[in-house]
Amino acid sequence: MRRFLLTVVSALPLFWGGAQAQDEMRKIKVYDGVVFYDGYLMDKNPDKDLDDGVLRHSCSLYSVKLTDEQLDALGENLNLNVSVQACCDNYDRIGNINIAFVPKGKESYTTDEVDRIEIGRFITPFMDKNKEPDIVPYSYEINYLSPILRDKGLREKYDLWLEYELFGVPYAANEQIEGCAGRSDVFKGSLEFETSAEPAPATEGNLLIPIVIKTPEHLGSNLNNYNEQGTDTIGKCIKTYYFDVPQDVTGGQIVLITSNHGANSGGEEYNRRWHYVHFDDEKVLSYKPGRESCEPFRKYNTQANGIYGWSEMSDAEWQSFSNWCPGDVIDNRIIYLGDVKAGAHKVMIRVPSAKFNEKKGDIPVSMYFHGAVNGVGDAGIHVPEAVKPRVNVSVADGMLSMEADAEILAVELFSAQGDCVYKRNSASPVPVDGYAPGMYLVNVYLADGMILTHKVMLP
Repeated sequence: MRRFLLTVVSALPLFWGGAQAQDEMRKIKVYDGVVFYDGYLMDKNPDKDLDDGVLRHSCSLYSVKLTDEQLDALGENLNLNVSVQACCDNYDRIGNINIAFVPKGKESYTTDEVDRIEIGRFITPFMDKNKEPDIVPYSYEINYLSPILRDKGLREKYDLWLEYELFGVPYAANEQIEGCAGRSDVFKGSLEFETSAEPAPATEGNLLIPIVIKTPEHLGSNLNNYNEQGTDTIGKCIKTYYFDVPQDVTGGQIVLITSNHGANSGGEEYNRRWHYVHFDDEKVLSYKPGRESCEPFRKYNTQANGIYGWSEMSDAEWQSFSNWCPGDVIDNRIIYLGDVKAGAHKVMIRVPSAKFNEKKGDIPVSMYFHGAVNGVGDAGIHVPEAVKPRVNVSVADGMLSMEADAEILAVELFSAQGDCVYKRNSASPVPVDGYAPGMYLVNVYLADGMILTHKVMLP
């Protein structure tokens, strides 16, 4: 995979959205019911020649060039709303939304020859197209992407294409679902941006570095412990990704997406594992994937399946095996780094207890770095404002307190060794007098679906 750098330097600040509930929002439709077909048909897409503005790279990967009108309409607040409608695939599949940065003026492109980042991942439910609800919605708050999409210099150099990827297979539905015999259509997909009614001005001073983007599930070679492409050391689930930062950056952050896959007996889909992320050899994130419960998504799983079973399950039952919920999004994890110096950097991800039984399954990883170029402008006088963390963490009088621009649902505190020493489902201050002095990591879960991680020093 190519390593690449998108950088634009100059003078306007980065904008972060405020409370969306108080801001009138409007919608920008990009995909409207496009049909995905059997992924194994590859480039033999029945709709390949349709003149509808959709570039069909294959039966499972589509792309639309965002227009200047659409990009000019974006505001500071930005949501990504995706929906999947059932056709003739009744199993849980992985889907994702990407942005491709294509040299200006091209009417087509090859995916492995351009720069791309993943901005949202989801899992389809088990759906019978003859039962309702037959459409499942997914939503992502992506305010942090708005400055990138509005960057003047970046848009002068690249066209921004929005990719919708969803690999489905109809073979089981051909036999099990009424009306699906002989059909190859698997899902219909729609997508829209939901944004502030008032367009925001263009930005400059953004630095974006794509680090890695997942390979399609059927091609493998993502994070694992059994092949050279997926690990630094055979037998260990550990992978290091390298990138260069050309200039000092303020407000640096990494956006990370991972999900565990492997549906074989004892596979990684069914085992929650601790994940550890290190930036330049310093631990910056510890997490164990999975919801407290998948019950909120049961209604979308209209095809009988072995995940949801026949009756409601307790939170403890869900937490004993589910890494993700069919019908739910996969989390975008924001790792706030603060100031980052120019030079070579690395990110290491390790999942030490992962087994990958029978050498099957993997952990698709997507990750990119974003920040503001520091000290740029007229004779170094005009400096872009740093990317503002959405969560502020402070320690005073033996209490750790959090403030955020959205409702805080839960807080986790981890030691430098990666042990979870505290967890509470509220925004209440955390008493920390009894903990040993040193560096800790704080995971803050927000009501809008974001999970943010900060470092904190306890005295």
